[in-house]
Amino acid sequence: MRRTLLLAGLLFGCIGTACAGQIYKWVDAQGVTHFTAQPPQAGAASVVPPAKQPPAPSPAQTPPPAAPAADQAPSQADIDAKVREEVAKKEKERVEYCTTLRTNLAQLRNNPRLRVEEKKGEARRISEEERQEKIAATEKAIADNCQ
Repeated sequence: MRRTLLLAGLLFGCIGTACAGQIYKWVDAQGVTHFTAQPPQAGAASVVPPAKQPPAPSPAQTPPPAAPAADQAPSQADIDAKVREEVAKKEKERVEYCTTLRTNLAQLRNNPRLRVEEKKGEARRISEEERQEKIAATEKAIADNCQ
């Protein structure tokens, strides 16, 4: 944060001097290019010309917006339709998932004597601690995915 403020302050401080005077470009003995407001003591420096903005085009020079090509419009429409279809499919899956979570949560809350299947054909009753853990996990899943 301090670096950002310091950098911003330096930039704002340098803006006035950069706009007011000339900028010199020179290369030192190690081959490093420097841009400074003062020319170097020894060696040659070139003056960097001030940046010029291109003139704004007049309304007569502005070309009209290009019409979309006939072959591109259907492909974009196809892409849009495909994206909408995928979004609708994902939303349907999310709604089904949320419905299942809410049904499971109701079962967990209303039935303290739940059984879970461990192996084929073998079921065991879950403890109250397991039930509370499952309730908490289901509530978290609902909060994360179903809002």
